[in-house]
Amino acid sequence: MPRRKLELIELWNGRYEYGWIAHGLATFPFGMAPRDLVTRRQLRALGLCPGGHDIVAQVVWRGGAAWAGLYRLDLARPKRTPTAAQRRALEAAMAARRRCRHCGRDAGYCLPATRLCTAHDLDGRAEAA
Repeated sequence: MPRRKLELIELWNGRYEYGWIAHGLATFPFGMAPRDLVTRRQLRALGLCPGGHDIVAQVVWRGGAAWAGLYRLDLARPKRTPTAAQRRALEAAMAARRRCRHCGRDAGYCLPATRLCTAHDLDGRAEAA
């Protein structure tokens, strides 16, 4: 993809930044996005979520082969925290994914869909050591 010509584009808050419009979104090259626009990963690191709002801009790199949506930081909301009952249910579900269905031992890691530990083959018989 040829290098785009940067032009001043107006943002929602009346400020102007260098970028271009692509697919109806303000688009910025990597490292040039305004500070008040952040990716979902950056929101998560701050303990926030988009709060139901759509992306308002995008940042592109690798000649346009990779991109990330940008969200307004002022519209972000705190992430919801699970209740104690939800945490217990998640812990029980994860424990079930680690437990071998043949020998009943905790494998210490999430087992594949067969839910058999490495000590058992697919027929449920112990492997010859």
